[in-house]
Amino acid sequence: MVSMRSGFKLAVVLADASLELVPREVAKHPAIEKTAKRRGKRPLSMLLDKSLHYHAMKKLPNQEKRGRPDIVHLCLLEVLESPLCKEGYVQPYIYTIGGLAIRVRGDVRVPKNYNRFVGLMEQLLAFSRVPPQGEPLIEVFGRGLREVVEDFKPDLKVLLSERGKRMNPLELADLLLQRRSMVLVGAFPHGDFSEEVLKEVDEAVSIYEEVLEGFVAASVVMRALEFKLNLYGPKQL
Repeated sequence: MVSMRSGFKLAVVLADASLELVPREVAKHPAIEKTAKRRGKRPLSMLLDKSLHYHAMKKLPNQEKRGRPDIVHLCLLEVLESPLCKEGYVQPYIYTIGGLAIRVRGDVRVPKNYNRFVGLMEQLLAFSRVPPQGEPLIEVFGRGLREVVEDFKPDLKVLLSERGKRMNPLELADLLLQRRSMVLVGAFPHGDFSEEVLKEVDEAVSIYEEVLEGFVAASVVMRALEFKLNLYGPKQL
């Protein structure tokens, strides 16, 4: 087991995250306007959501990866509510499908209610920070995955992918604990990782024989690290 006093720090990046405002090219579609009228918002200030805007999205490029902020919600809750994050070991990031680099404070409380989460993300994408005034809890700090890498400065960047090298999660945890590490988890419904993600990582790792949802993959890796760090044992004085 690794001492809890170790200097270990892990960046968890929700990569190619399906999180964006309604794009201008579909803002006048009836499905978009219907949602905007019901919510009393401008179309361009709302999150794109496939469950509401399916027909509007049909002609959007790369539409199979877009319009799923619920996936980002699940992944963020899993990361932020984990013992690993509560103990201060995790720096969460979001890298969106549109190229935004977002930093999330590890002690932020993301709403468990999905509608409140949507409002929070709409505020973030409108003002580039939450809250709009004062110290930011979540902020857009740049564009491109390179911005995320330069912000955290990892020694190792691992992508969780079913196409990667098969590795037991406990073995992966041992590898991550040896250096300042970054783990990238897909936060989109279908399709492949972007070229920007693939060219940035040092290696791709598969932790299970079948495709896992992003929040499940993140959970498995964090549980392995929590075990290795002995977070479930008695507190050391």
